Amino acid sequence: MIDEIKIPEQRKGVLIGEKGLVKTEIGKKTNTVISIDDGIEIEGEALNVLKAKEIIKAIGRGFSPEKAFKLLDDEFRLIIISLGQETDKSMRRMFSRIIGRNGRCKRKVEMRTNTDICIYGKTVSIIGDWRDVEKASEVIDLLLRGKPHSYVYKRLEEMT
Repeated sequence: MIDEIKIPEQRKGVLIGEKGLVKTEIGKKTNTVISIDDGIEIEGEALNVLKAKEIIKAIGRGFSPEKAFKLLDDEFRLIIISLGQETDKSMRRMFSRIIGRNGRCKRKVEMRTNTDICIYGKTVSIIGDWRDVEKASEVIDLLLRGKPHSYVYKRLEEMT
């Protein structure tokens, strides 16, 4: 099977890695062949291609390769929440709510749900065990809908 994916140009360097190490490691760990041009082409058996595609997508959404490699575990998944329909002003406000003062809110959600959260471009992405990702996604949805942080923290306590 051959599949293609596009990621932002700024993230291609991270995908390739120093001396091509990241790209090579993804290929080895997923038993695929990855070619990078305008887009990224992945060749291999269907399940392996899908796994490599998820890892590349995570890197494209701002995660470090180390965090993206967590997706090799079948229990882990990636969720991407797009805010593309929002204005720049409302998007900045929403991202600020998720991050919190000095990153406190984002760290708290990550620690309580055992997930990794990345804000990049017009998206919020979450990597973690599928149950934990659901919890983190629910909490982020509350923040995006404007619920007070105190309410969100209380819900977070109830979930964990």
